[in-house]
Amino acid sequence: MTIKAYSKAKDGNKKLSANFKVKEFACTDGSDPIFIDTELVNILQKIRSHFGKSVTITSAYRTPSKNKAVGGETYSQHLYGKAADIKVKGIAPKTVAAYAEKLLPNKGGIGTYSTFTHIDVRSVKSRWKG
Repeated sequence: MTIKAYSKAKDGNKKLSANFKVKEFACTDGSDPIFIDTELVNILQKIRSHFGKSVTITSAYRTPSKNKAVGGETYSQHLYGKAADIKVKGIAPKTVAAYAEKLLPNKGGIGTYSTFTHIDVRSVKSRWKG
């Protein structure tokens, strides 16, 4: 669990794993820098490898203003670069969540929504349906 800071402008195309680049974790408000937890990248890569299908990150790192604008929790894991909302092509969010449970059995946050799955690498276990 190491949180690293990257510059979207300088590091955007840098590969963090076999299938993920820095720019995919950027806040949608266009801000720089981007904070990314290495453990989160590892979990997302395991999900990508397991299903063998593309994983789209719809929201990862968020600035405080962006988090407030989207109605995020006050202490959202997105603020710390420890969370991502993802869609796996052709796979139901509940199926993604069930696999994530195997990767994070005693910790982390897993939220199941109708169109995406929230994954985070917090130190305590939290589960919910949105």
